[in-house]
Amino acid sequence: MNLATKDIRHNFGRFALTTLGVGMLLMVVMGMGGIYRGIVEDATLLIDRIGADVWIVQRSTRGPFAEVSRVPPTLVHRALAVPGIQSAREFVYHTIQREREGKPLRIAVLGLSWPTDKGEWVPLIAGRPLAQNHYEMIADGSLGFQLGERVELGKETYTVVGVTRSMISSNGDGLAFFTVADALAIQLDTPGEAVRLERAARQARGERSEIGAKQPTLLERATAPAAELPPIARPQLSAVVAEVDPGADLEHVIEILSGWDDVSVYTQDGQRELLLRGSVEKIRQQIGLFRILLTVIAAIIMALILYTLTLDKIHSIALLKLIGASNTVILGLILQQAFVLGVVGFGIAYLIGQRVFPMFPRRVILTDEDLWQLAIIVLVISVVSSFLGIWKAMRVSPNEALS
Repeated sequence: MNLATKDIRHNFGRFALTTLGVGMLLMVVMGMGGIYRGIVEDATLLIDRIGADVWIVQRSTRGPFAEVSRVPPTLVHRALAVPGIQSAREFVYHTIQREREGKPLRIAVLGLSWPTDKGEWVPLIAGRPLAQNHYEMIADGSLGFQLGERVELGKETYTVVGVTRSMISSNGDGLAFFTVADALAIQLDTPGEAVRLERAARQARGERSEIGAKQPTLLERATAPAAELPPIARPQLSAVVAEVDPGADLEHVIEILSGWDDVSVYTQDGQRELLLRGSVEKIRQQIGLFRILLTVIAAIIMALILYTLTLDKIHSIALLKLIGASNTVILGLILQQAFVLGVVGFGIAYLIGQRVFPMFPRRVILTDEDLWQLAIIVLVISVVSSFLGIWKAMRVSPNEALS
């Protein structure tokens, strides 16, 4: 006869509610770890998907994801001239916020180097990659855009030709893929009145200068679009990404690129490490502290529950001692209940989490390693939590059965 099973059946309602409460608490602990894994996955998603060997960014900056980076478009051709560089392409990345159906919508805009990169590497669940240099986009499903929908951004309208899934920025914003030209047009969009005022100011500066008096024909060009004025440089990129020849020495290539005074160079692993030690580090510490706090709280709650269950069985434990039951039998009773409480609570946490976690705004990724780690922690908590009840049971006198 198993005394723990008999006792659980006798107080099944209370034990079931208690186990459910412990399971919900463990689900929160499990979710904390999954949220951290999701944040890490989102932060490094683009770096891993793009798969570039070298990231060339503005000097003394940490790249397009950690902070703002500006490099000239000519950097692509300079990189291609370096021995060992197999390919180099433009990269544009920025975030915008618009309004959709009365709610704010944040979009992480990524520019693809057309026609070298049409977005074939983007995992599509519907539609196709980009087929032309302008007015097409690929959107993550979290943005809510439908295939074929026309989206107005800036002064242009873009058609959603592809839909992807789980392509999220490090901040949790859905990604939208455009060509570099369209991504820059969205980033540098200026209201018409601001353009008119800038052209008027440009002409006024020319009229006040000596060169404007000597060459009045130049003033006629002052009101032309900025893209048509030779002295004004093209819009700058966020970075240049390059791939190295399979047989080339990556360290040697980086050494050459690092000798340029206007850029900083990072490998794929270096760029990933910058993100993890930057924007993700504080989140990791905060979630880690919450996990530790919740684990301690779970241990305290389980200890109090087992202690309360032991108090309810004081008369029964005293009677067992009176009829000659050994301390091992009583210890097994409490330990078995502790294990059942922990194991069933863990199972409830996992089952409910599988239904609830997909509804979270950020991805929750549960890995086998984390689940096994938490399972071991729960078993340790179950044993440690039973010590208070065991201590109380060992102090019970057999004479209390006669009182």
